[in-house]
Amino acid sequence: MPNIYLYTKKTAALAVLLLVVAALNSDANAQVKKSAAQGLPIVAPQQVGFSASRLNRIDSLLNSYTKDHRIGGVVALVARQGKIAYWNASGYSDIKNNKLLQRTDLFRIASQTKAVTCAAVMMLYEEGKLLIDDPISKYIPEFRNSQVIKTFNEKDTTYTTEPAKREVTIRDLLTHTSGIGYAVIGSKEMRAIYVKNNIPVGFEPRKLVLGDRIKALGKLPLAHQPGLQYTYGLNMDVLGYLVEVVSGMSLDAFFKERIFNPLGMKDTYFYIPAEKQSRLSKVFKSNNKGIVEENEDKVDSAGVNTIYPLVKGTFYAGGAGLSSTAYDYCLFLQMLANGGTLDGKRLMSPHTIRLMRINQIGDIPLGMSPNKAGFSFEVVTEKGATVGPWAEGTYAGGGFWGSNYWVDPESDLVVQIWTQGGGWLLGDMINKFKAMVYGALVDDYGNKFKK
Repeated sequence: MPNIYLYTKKTAALAVLLLVVAALNSDANAQVKKSAAQGLPIVAPQQVGFSASRLNRIDSLLNSYTKDHRIGGVVALVARQGKIAYWNASGYSDIKNNKLLQRTDLFRIASQTKAVTCAAVMMLYEEGKLLIDDPISKYIPEFRNSQVIKTFNEKDTTYTTEPAKREVTIRDLLTHTSGIGYAVIGSKEMRAIYVKNNIPVGFEPRKLVLGDRIKALGKLPLAHQPGLQYTYGLNMDVLGYLVEVVSGMSLDAFFKERIFNPLGMKDTYFYIPAEKQSRLSKVFKSNNKGIVEENEDKVDSAGVNTIYPLVKGTFYAGGAGLSSTAYDYCLFLQMLANGGTLDGKRLMSPHTIRLMRINQIGDIPLGMSPNKAGFSFEVVTEKGATVGPWAEGTYAGGGFWGSNYWVDPESDLVVQIWTQGGGWLLGDMINKFKAMVYGALVDDYGNKFKK
Protein backbone atom coordinates (compact mmCIF):
# COMPACT_ATOMS: atom_id res chain seq x y z
CA MET A 1 0.00 0.00 0.00
CA PRO A 2 1.23 3.54 -0.64
CA ASN A 3 2.06 5.71 2.34
CA ILE A 4 -0.87 8.16 2.17
CA TYR A 5 -1.29 11.14 4.49
CA LEU A 6 -4.75 11.03 6.03
CA TYR A 7 -6.23 14.44 6.71
CA THR A 8 -9.73 14.46 8.18
CA LYS A 9 -11.55 14.85 11.46
CA LYS A 10 -13.22 11.48 10.91
CA THR A 11 -10.02 9.48 11.13
CA ALA A 12 -11.61 6.27 12.32
CA ALA A 13 -14.24 6.28 9.59
CA LEU A 14 -11.71 6.92 6.87
CA ALA A 15 -9.40 4.27 8.24
CA VAL A 16 -12.18 1.78 7.57
CA LEU A 17 -12.68 3.33 4.14
CA LEU A 18 -8.99 2.89 3.43
CA LEU A 19 -9.31 -0.84 4.10
CA VAL A 20 -12.23 -1.02 1.69
CA VAL A 21 -10.32 0.89 -0.99
CA ALA A 22 -7.33 -1.38 -0.45
CA ALA A 23 -9.52 -4.41 -1.05
CA LEU A 24 -11.01 -2.91 -4.19
CA ASN A 25 -7.55 -2.14 -5.54
CA SER A 26 -5.95 -5.43 -4.50
CA ASP A 27 -6.26 -6.90 -7.97
CA ALA A 28 -4.57 -3.88 -9.54
CA ASN A 29 -1.77 -3.87 -6.96
CA ALA A 30 -1.27 -7.62 -7.31
CA GLN A 31 -0.96 -7.21 -11.07
CA VAL A 32 1.65 -4.49 -10.63
CA LYS A 33 3.68 -6.65 -8.24
CA LYS A 34 3.51 -9.54 -10.67
CA SER A 35 4.56 -7.45 -13.65
CA ALA A 36 7.17 -5.55 -11.67
CA ALA A 37 9.04 -8.81 -11.18
CA GLN A 38 9.44 -8.86 -14.97
CA GLY A 39 9.60 -5.15 -15.76
CA LEU A 40 10.65 -2.78 -12.99
CA PRO A 41 11.52 -4.41 -9.66
CA ILE A 42 11.01 -2.42 -6.47
CA VAL A 43 14.23 -2.23 -4.42
CA ALA A 44 15.56 -0.55 -1.31
CA PRO A 45 16.71 2.98 -2.30
CA GLN A 46 20.30 2.36 -1.14
CA GLN A 47 20.64 -0.46 -3.67
CA VAL A 48 20.56 2.10 -6.46
CA GLY A 49 22.52 4.91 -4.84
CA PHE A 50 19.85 6.80 -2.89
CA SER A 51 19.71 7.71 0.76
CA ALA A 52 16.46 6.13 1.94
CA SER A 53 15.87 8.78 4.60
CA ARG A 54 16.44 11.60 2.13
CA LEU A 55 14.25 10.03 -0.54
CA ASN A 56 11.43 9.38 1.93
CA ARG A 57 11.29 13.09 2.72
CA ILE A 58 9.31 13.34 -0.51
CA ASP A 59 6.33 11.90 1.42
CA SER A 60 6.15 15.03 3.55
CA LEU A 61 6.43 17.27 0.50
CA LEU A 62 3.54 15.61 -1.32
CA ASN A 63 1.41 15.46 1.82
CA SER A 64 1.96 19.17 2.45
CA TYR A 65 0.21 19.97 -0.84
CA THR A 66 -2.60 17.42 -0.61
CA LYS A 67 -3.55 17.68 3.08
CA ASP A 68 -5.37 21.00 2.62
CA HIS A 69 -6.44 20.32 -0.98
CA ARG A 70 -4.05 22.73 -2.64
CA ILE A 71 -3.49 19.76 -4.96
CA GLY A 72 -6.06 16.97 -5.12
CA GLY A 73 -3.78 13.96 -5.39
CA VAL A 74 -0.33 13.12 -6.69
CA VAL A 75 1.65 10.01 -7.59
CA ALA A 76 5.44 10.11 -7.75
CA LEU A 77 7.78 7.42 -9.04
CA VAL A 78 11.59 7.42 -9.11
CA ALA A 79 13.50 4.65 -10.90
CA ARG A 80 17.25 4.25 -11.26
CA GLN A 81 19.18 1.63 -13.19
CA GLY A 82 15.83 0.11 -14.18
CA LYS A 83 14.67 -0.37 -10.57
CA ILE A 84 12.01 1.52 -8.62
CA ALA A 85 13.44 3.27 -5.56
CA TYR A 86 10.40 5.39 -4.71
CA TRP A 87 6.74 5.03 -5.63
CA ASN A 88 4.06 6.70 -3.60
CA ALA A 89 0.65 8.33 -3.69
CA SER A 90 -0.76 11.17 -1.62
CA GLY A 91 -4.19 12.76 -1.43
CA TYR A 92 -7.37 11.87 -3.24
CA SER A 93 -8.62 10.67 -6.59
CA ASP A 94 -12.11 11.83 -5.59
CA ILE A 95 -12.27 14.45 -2.83
CA LYS A 96 -16.07 14.64 -2.70
CA ASN A 97 -16.36 10.93 -1.90
CA ASN A 98 -13.20 10.76 0.25
CA LYS A 99 -11.64 8.28 -2.17
CA LEU A 100 -7.93 8.10 -1.54
CA LEU A 101 -5.56 8.06 -4.50
CA GLN A 102 -3.81 4.75 -5.14
CA ARG A 103 -0.45 4.58 -6.84
CA THR A 104 -1.98 2.22 -9.44
CA ASP A 105 -4.76 4.68 -10.36
CA LEU A 106 -5.12 5.91 -13.92
CA PHE A 107 -4.51 9.48 -15.09
CA ARG A 108 -5.30 11.37 -18.26
CA ILE A 109 -1.75 11.88 -19.55
CA ALA A 110 -2.68 14.11 -22.50
CA SER A 111 0.50 15.26 -24.26
CA GLN A 112 2.52 12.39 -22.84
CA THR A 113 0.84 10.55 -25.71
CA LYS A 114 3.18 12.45 -28.03
CA ALA A 115 6.29 10.52 -27.03
CA VAL A 116 4.54 7.22 -27.77
CA THR A 117 3.47 8.46 -31.20
CA CYS A 118 6.99 9.69 -31.86
CA ALA A 119 8.36 6.26 -30.95
CA ALA A 120 5.89 4.66 -33.35
CA VAL A 121 7.03 6.95 -36.19
CA MET A 122 10.68 6.20 -35.46
CA MET A 123 10.01 2.46 -35.42
CA LEU A 124 8.60 2.77 -38.93
CA TYR A 125 11.63 4.89 -39.86
CA GLU A 126 13.91 2.06 -38.70
CA GLU A 127 11.98 -0.33 -40.94
CA GLY A 128 12.56 1.83 -44.01
CA LYS A 129 8.88 2.69 -44.32
CA LEU A 130 9.51 6.46 -44.28
CA LEU A 131 12.26 9.08 -44.07
CA ILE A 132 12.33 11.91 -41.54
CA ASP A 133 12.76 14.56 -44.22
CA ASP A 134 9.99 13.24 -46.44
CA PRO A 135 7.21 15.75 -47.10
CA ILE A 136 4.11 14.70 -45.20
CA SER A 137 2.13 15.13 -48.43
CA LYS A 138 3.84 11.99 -49.74
CA TYR A 139 1.62 10.07 -47.32
CA ILE A 140 -1.23 12.53 -46.72
CA PRO A 141 -1.83 14.39 -50.02
CA GLU A 142 -4.09 16.99 -48.40
CA PHE A 143 -0.95 18.73 -47.09
CA ARG A 144 0.33 19.43 -50.60
CA ASN A 145 0.59 23.11 -51.64
CA SER A 146 0.16 24.46 -48.11
CA GLN A 147 -0.71 28.10 -47.52
CA VAL A 148 0.49 30.37 -44.70
CA ILE A 149 -1.62 33.01 -42.94
CA LYS A 150 -0.72 36.52 -44.11
CA THR A 151 -3.47 38.58 -42.44
CA PHE A 152 -6.23 37.67 -39.99
CA ASN A 153 -9.44 39.57 -39.21
CA GLU A 154 -10.38 38.87 -35.60
CA LYS A 155 -13.92 40.23 -36.01
CA ASP A 156 -15.10 37.69 -38.57
CA THR A 157 -12.14 35.21 -38.51
CA THR A 158 -11.45 35.72 -42.20
CA TYR A 159 -7.85 35.66 -43.41
CA THR A 160 -5.57 35.97 -46.38
CA THR A 161 -2.71 33.62 -47.21
CA GLU A 162 0.48 33.27 -49.15
CA PRO A 163 2.09 30.05 -50.44
CA ALA A 164 4.39 28.11 -48.16
CA LYS A 165 7.97 28.34 -49.36
CA ARG A 166 8.42 24.61 -48.99
CA GLU A 167 6.49 21.51 -48.00
CA VAL A 168 5.92 20.49 -44.38
CA THR A 169 8.17 17.53 -43.57
CA ILE A 170 7.95 14.75 -41.02
CA ARG A 171 10.89 16.41 -39.25
CA ASP A 172 8.89 19.64 -38.97
CA LEU A 173 6.06 17.70 -37.33
CA LEU A 174 8.38 15.86 -34.94
CA THR A 175 9.81 19.17 -33.74
CA HIS A 176 6.65 21.34 -33.76
CA THR A 177 8.13 23.65 -36.37
CA SER A 178 5.57 22.92 -39.09
CA GLY A 179 3.35 25.95 -38.46
CA ILE A 180 0.39 23.80 -37.40
CA GLY A 181 -1.27 25.26 -34.31
CA TYR A 182 -3.56 23.90 -31.61
CA ALA A 183 -7.33 23.84 -31.32
CA VAL A 184 -8.78 25.21 -28.04
CA ILE A 185 -5.40 25.89 -26.37
CA GLY A 186 -3.50 27.49 -29.27
CA SER A 187 -3.32 31.06 -30.61
CA LYS A 188 -6.55 32.98 -31.12
CA GLU A 189 -6.09 32.83 -34.89
CA MET A 190 -5.62 29.07 -35.07
CA ARG A 191 -8.33 28.42 -32.48
CA ALA A 192 -10.84 30.35 -34.55
CA ILE A 193 -9.88 28.63 -37.80
CA TYR A 194 -9.93 25.16 -36.26
CA VAL A 195 -13.28 25.67 -34.51
CA LYS A 196 -14.85 26.73 -37.79
CA ASN A 197 -13.51 23.58 -39.46
CA ASN A 198 -14.25 21.11 -36.62
CA ILE A 199 -10.62 20.31 -35.83
CA PRO A 200 -10.51 18.66 -32.37
CA VAL A 201 -7.91 19.24 -29.65
CA GLY A 202 -7.54 15.50 -29.05
CA PHE A 203 -9.66 14.88 -25.93
CA GLU A 204 -12.49 13.49 -27.98
CA PRO A 205 -15.71 11.67 -26.95
CA ARG A 206 -17.47 12.18 -30.29
CA LYS A 207 -17.59 9.51 -33.00
CA LEU A 208 -14.91 11.17 -35.10
CA VAL A 209 -12.20 9.44 -37.13
CA LEU A 210 -8.59 10.62 -36.99
CA GLY A 211 -7.96 10.38 -40.73
CA ASP A 212 -10.98 12.51 -41.63
CA ARG A 213 -9.98 15.34 -39.29
CA ILE A 214 -6.29 15.26 -40.27
CA LYS A 215 -7.21 15.45 -43.96
CA ALA A 216 -9.34 18.51 -43.15
CA LEU A 217 -6.46 20.01 -41.18
CA GLY A 218 -4.14 19.54 -44.15
CA LYS A 219 -6.24 21.93 -46.22
CA LEU A 220 -6.06 24.73 -43.64
CA PRO A 221 -3.38 27.45 -43.50
CA LEU A 222 -0.23 27.27 -41.40
CA ALA A 223 0.56 29.85 -38.73
CA HIS A 224 4.03 30.47 -40.18
CA GLN A 225 6.46 29.20 -42.79
CA PRO A 226 7.59 25.62 -42.13
CA GLY A 227 10.80 25.18 -40.17
CA LEU A 228 11.22 28.79 -39.03
CA GLN A 229 9.84 28.74 -35.48
CA TYR A 230 8.55 26.48 -32.74
CA THR A 231 4.76 26.39 -32.43
CA TYR A 232 3.28 23.75 -30.15
CA GLY A 233 0.42 22.23 -32.07
CA LEU A 234 -1.39 19.24 -33.54
CA ASN A 235 1.77 17.90 -35.13
CA MET A 236 1.73 14.55 -33.32
CA ASP A 237 -1.92 14.06 -34.24
CA VAL A 238 -0.87 14.34 -37.88
CA LEU A 239 1.92 11.85 -37.22
CA GLY A 240 -0.56 9.51 -35.55
CA TYR A 241 -2.45 9.37 -38.82
CA LEU A 242 0.86 8.93 -40.65
CA VAL A 243 1.41 5.79 -38.55
CA GLU A 244 -2.02 4.54 -39.63
CA VAL A 245 -1.33 5.22 -43.32
CA VAL A 246 2.11 3.62 -43.36
CA SER A 247 1.36 0.63 -41.12
CA GLY A 248 -2.15 -0.13 -42.32
CA MET A 249 -3.29 -0.33 -38.68
CA SER A 250 -5.27 2.03 -36.48
CA LEU A 251 -3.06 3.97 -34.10
CA ASP A 252 -4.76 2.19 -31.21
CA ALA A 253 -3.92 -1.23 -32.69
CA PHE A 254 -0.33 -0.21 -33.53
CA PHE A 255 0.29 1.00 -29.98
CA LYS A 256 -1.09 -2.20 -28.49
CA GLU A 257 0.64 -4.64 -30.81
CA ARG A 258 3.99 -2.92 -31.27
CA ILE A 259 4.54 -1.04 -27.99
CA PHE A 260 2.14 -1.77 -25.11
CA ASN A 261 1.97 -5.56 -25.32
CA PRO A 262 5.73 -6.10 -25.75
CA LEU A 263 6.44 -3.80 -22.79
CA GLY A 264 3.75 -5.32 -20.57
CA MET A 265 1.78 -2.06 -20.45
CA LYS A 266 -1.62 -3.36 -19.34
CA ASP A 267 -3.14 -0.12 -18.07
CA THR A 268 -2.69 2.29 -21.00
CA TYR A 269 -5.65 3.09 -23.22
CA PHE A 270 -7.23 5.66 -25.49
CA TYR A 271 -10.61 4.68 -24.02
CA ILE A 272 -10.57 2.91 -20.66
CA PRO A 273 -12.49 -0.41 -20.43
CA ALA A 274 -15.48 -0.42 -18.10
CA GLU A 275 -13.86 -2.68 -15.51
CA LYS A 276 -11.02 -0.21 -14.96
CA GLN A 277 -12.88 3.10 -15.10
CA SER A 278 -13.26 3.28 -11.31
CA ARG A 279 -9.47 3.72 -11.12
CA LEU A 280 -9.46 6.95 -13.16
CA SER A 281 -8.70 9.99 -11.02
CA LYS A 282 -11.01 12.97 -11.12
CA VAL A 283 -9.82 16.17 -12.77
CA PHE A 284 -9.42 19.11 -10.38
CA LYS A 285 -9.45 22.85 -10.84
CA SER A 286 -8.25 25.61 -8.52
CA ASN A 287 -10.61 28.21 -7.11
CA ASN A 288 -9.62 31.82 -6.40
CA LYS A 289 -8.12 30.77 -3.06
CA GLY A 290 -5.77 28.23 -4.64
CA ILE A 291 -7.77 25.26 -3.33
CA VAL A 292 -8.65 22.51 -5.77
CA GLU A 293 -12.20 21.40 -6.38
CA GLU A 294 -13.46 18.54 -8.49
CA ASN A 295 -14.40 19.57 -11.98
CA GLU A 296 -18.11 18.85 -12.12
CA ASP A 297 -18.53 19.73 -15.77
CA LYS A 298 -17.86 17.66 -18.84
CA VAL A 299 -15.86 20.62 -20.11
CA ASP A 300 -13.28 22.24 -17.84
CA SER A 301 -12.51 25.92 -17.34
CA ALA A 302 -10.19 25.95 -20.36
CA GLY A 303 -12.93 24.59 -22.60
CA VAL A 304 -11.44 21.11 -22.72
CA ASN A 305 -13.52 17.93 -22.44
CA THR A 306 -12.63 15.66 -19.49
CA ILE A 307 -15.10 12.78 -19.87
CA TYR A 308 -13.47 11.36 -23.02
CA PRO A 309 -11.59 8.36 -21.48
CA LEU A 310 -14.88 6.92 -20.18
CA VAL A 311 -16.74 6.62 -23.49
CA LYS A 312 -16.43 4.13 -26.33
CA GLY A 313 -14.66 6.56 -28.61
CA THR A 314 -13.21 6.22 -32.08
CA PHE A 315 -10.73 9.13 -32.24
CA TYR A 316 -7.14 8.03 -31.58
CA ALA A 317 -5.37 11.33 -31.03
CA GLY A 318 -1.63 10.82 -31.33
CA GLY A 319 -0.98 14.06 -29.49
CA ALA A 320 -3.26 13.82 -26.48
CA GLY A 321 -5.52 10.80 -26.22
CA LEU A 322 -4.00 8.30 -23.77
CA SER A 323 -4.68 7.52 -20.12
CA SER A 324 -2.20 5.44 -18.13
CA THR A 325 -0.63 4.69 -14.76
CA ALA A 326 2.73 5.93 -13.54
CA TYR A 327 4.04 2.35 -13.52
CA ASP A 328 2.83 1.56 -17.04
CA TYR A 329 4.30 4.72 -18.52
CA CYS A 330 7.54 4.10 -16.67
CA LEU A 331 7.91 0.85 -18.61
CA PHE A 332 7.84 2.89 -21.82
CA LEU A 333 10.31 5.48 -20.49
CA GLN A 334 12.64 2.79 -19.18
CA MET A 335 12.67 1.20 -22.62
CA LEU A 336 13.88 4.51 -24.02
CA ALA A 337 16.41 4.91 -21.19
CA ASN A 338 17.73 1.41 -21.92
CA GLY A 339 18.36 2.29 -25.55
CA GLY A 340 15.24 0.66 -26.93
CA THR A 341 14.98 -2.60 -25.00
CA LEU A 342 13.19 -3.93 -21.92
CA ASP A 343 13.16 -7.48 -20.53
CA GLY A 344 15.09 -8.74 -23.54
CA LYS A 345 12.58 -7.31 -26.04
CA ARG A 346 13.98 -4.73 -28.41
CA LEU A 347 11.57 -2.18 -29.79
CA MET A 348 14.03 0.41 -31.10
CA SER A 349 17.71 1.04 -31.76
CA PRO A 350 19.71 3.27 -29.40
CA HIS A 351 20.85 5.25 -32.44
CA THR A 352 17.25 6.09 -33.29
CA ILE A 353 16.51 7.11 -29.71
CA ARG A 354 19.55 9.41 -29.84
CA LEU A 355 17.80 11.34 -32.61
CA MET A 356 14.74 11.76 -30.41
CA ARG A 357 16.62 13.17 -27.41
CA ILE A 358 19.02 15.70 -28.94
CA ASN A 359 18.47 19.30 -30.04
CA GLN A 360 16.65 19.13 -33.38
CA ILE A 361 15.69 22.81 -33.73
CA GLY A 362 19.14 24.43 -33.79
CA ASP A 363 18.99 28.09 -32.80
CA ILE A 364 15.18 28.32 -32.89
CA PRO A 365 13.97 29.38 -29.41
CA LEU A 366 11.80 27.02 -27.38
CA GLY A 367 9.55 29.78 -26.10
CA MET A 368 11.14 31.32 -22.98
CA SER A 369 12.85 28.07 -21.99
CA PRO A 370 16.67 27.78 -21.93
CA ASN A 371 16.22 24.28 -23.36
CA LYS A 372 15.63 22.94 -26.87
CA ALA A 373 13.29 20.49 -28.60
CA GLY A 374 14.14 17.02 -29.77
CA PHE A 375 11.59 14.76 -31.42
CA SER A 376 8.61 15.31 -29.07
CA PHE A 377 10.84 15.91 -26.02
CA GLU A 378 12.13 19.01 -24.28
CA VAL A 379 15.91 18.53 -24.18
CA VAL A 380 17.94 20.09 -21.36
CA THR A 381 20.82 22.22 -22.62
CA GLU A 382 23.99 23.28 -20.81
CA LYS A 383 22.21 26.48 -19.82
CA GLY A 384 19.11 24.56 -18.79
CA ALA A 385 21.21 22.36 -16.51
CA THR A 386 22.21 25.44 -14.51
CA VAL A 387 18.57 26.15 -13.61
CA GLY A 388 18.07 22.91 -11.68
CA PRO A 389 19.87 19.70 -10.74
CA TRP A 390 19.06 17.61 -13.80
CA ALA A 391 21.96 17.02 -16.19
CA GLU A 392 22.48 18.33 -19.69
CA GLY A 393 20.94 15.85 -22.12
CA THR A 394 17.96 15.06 -19.89
CA TYR A 395 14.76 14.74 -21.94
CA ALA A 396 11.38 15.59 -20.50
CA GLY A 397 7.69 16.03 -21.16
CA GLY A 398 4.30 16.34 -19.54
CA GLY A 399 0.56 16.47 -19.96
CA PHE A 400 -2.14 19.13 -19.88
CA TRP A 401 -3.53 18.22 -16.45
CA GLY A 402 -0.24 18.13 -14.58
CA SER A 403 1.55 14.86 -15.34
CA ASN A 404 5.30 15.32 -15.75
CA TYR A 405 8.30 13.09 -16.43
CA TRP A 406 11.96 13.22 -17.25
CA VAL A 407 14.73 10.79 -18.19
CA ASP A 408 18.27 11.75 -17.09
CA PRO A 409 20.76 9.50 -18.94
CA GLU A 410 23.76 10.81 -17.02
CA SER A 411 22.22 9.89 -13.67
CA ASP A 412 20.40 6.82 -15.08
CA LEU A 413 17.12 8.18 -13.74
CA VAL A 414 13.51 7.87 -14.86
CA VAL A 415 11.31 10.19 -12.79
CA GLN A 416 7.59 10.96 -12.83
CA ILE A 417 5.26 13.16 -10.80
CA TRP A 418 1.60 13.09 -11.82
CA THR A 419 -1.51 14.95 -10.77
CA GLN A 420 -4.82 15.87 -12.44
CA GLY A 421 -4.91 19.62 -12.02
CA GLY A 422 -2.60 21.45 -9.65
CA GLY A 423 -3.24 25.09 -10.44
CA TRP A 424 -0.52 27.66 -9.92
CA LEU A 425 1.15 25.57 -7.19
CA LEU A 426 2.03 22.71 -9.52
CA GLY A 427 5.33 24.21 -10.67
CA ASP A 428 6.32 24.94 -7.09
CA MET A 429 5.71 21.32 -6.07
CA ILE A 430 7.53 19.86 -9.08
CA ASN A 431 10.62 22.03 -8.58
CA LYS A 432 10.83 21.07 -4.91
CA PHE A 433 10.30 17.42 -5.82
CA LYS A 434 13.11 17.61 -8.36
CA ALA A 435 15.49 19.12 -5.80
CA MET A 436 14.63 16.39 -3.31
CA VAL A 437 15.12 13.55 -5.81
CA TYR A 438 18.62 14.71 -6.69
CA GLY A 439 19.32 15.64 -3.09
CA ALA A 440 18.72 11.99 -2.18
CA LEU A 441 21.10 10.67 -4.86
CA VAL A 442 24.32 10.20 -2.89
CA ASP A 443 26.35 7.47 -4.60
CA ASP A 444 29.60 7.87 -6.55
CA TYR A 445 27.81 9.86 -9.25
CA GLY A 446 28.54 12.98 -7.22
CA ASN A 447 32.22 12.24 -6.71
CA LYS A 448 33.19 13.25 -10.22
CA PHE A 449 32.47 16.87 -9.30
CA LYS A 450 35.26 16.68 -6.72
CA LYS A 451 37.94 15.74 -9.25
